[in-house]
Amino acid sequence: MATALITGGTSGIGAAFARHLAARGYDLVLVARNSDRLDAIAAELHANSGINVETIIADLAQRADVARVATRIDHAQRPLDIVINNAGFGLHAPLTSVDPSQHEHAFDVMCRAVLVLGGAAGRSMKGRGGIIINISSLQTYLTTGSYAAIKAWVTAFSESLSGELRGTGVTVTAVLPGWVRTEWHERAGVRRSSLPGFLWIEPDTVVRAALRDARRGRVISIPTVRYRILGWFARHAPRSAIHWISSRISSGRSDAAQPGEGSEPQVMKADNS
Repeated sequence: MATALITGGTSGIGAAFARHLAARGYDLVLVARNSDRLDAIAAELHANSGINVETIIADLAQRADVARVATRIDHAQRPLDIVINNAGFGLHAPLTSVDPSQHEHAFDVMCRAVLVLGGAAGRSMKGRGGIIINISSLQTYLTTGSYAAIKAWVTAFSESLSGELRGTGVTVTAVLPGWVRTEWHERAGVRRSSLPGFLWIEPDTVVRAALRDARRGRVISIPTVRYRILGWFARHAPRSAIHWISSRISSGRSDAAQPGEGSEPQVMKADNS
């Protein structure tokens, strides 16, 4: 029986991955912080698909917890066929914040954990094959603050890991979605109405594209034609244009903030719950 490990697997894109893979007969290892939500989705998946679901309660901002997950990935007697680094949260704290702790927390969850767990997956899968999927963002190509910089790192790391693992049977895919309908925005208090309706896509759309592209060995997966077109323009447009567009997006977020929050750092927690 094939097995997949998913971080942040209790909500949003992570939960969509879990449901899709369960429907295909994969046993699952779900990693998240909230034990109640882990138990609930594990029971749901087992009842609906008859698969085995292992749960690991872990906060990926904590090095000891990341090490426990890496040990599970390395377990030779219980090998994994797919590892999905999905845990994360939105970050709107200004880069000039006096207190950098929010940026450091984001780096720990979305960079350091991806580095450690992605490396463990590549190491354990060498020779027998496997798939590593890292959830990045189309903001890779923008300059919208710390979150964009972090996701640019995830994309570059994925491309580098893919090159290192070439010929080993292990593929690495970075997934760069645009705006996805998840709890991410509700938790942040961001109005969806601030963006045109055609820009929104569903988590299931992201997952179907990611799994298809990963099986084809594609290093970069951008779900939907419209976002692939936007991604092409973002990669080839003059950087001055990208800077202007990014500043407009950032100012739009500030306008969408709740009253009294416009000048305050905002951390938007989502898929590490």
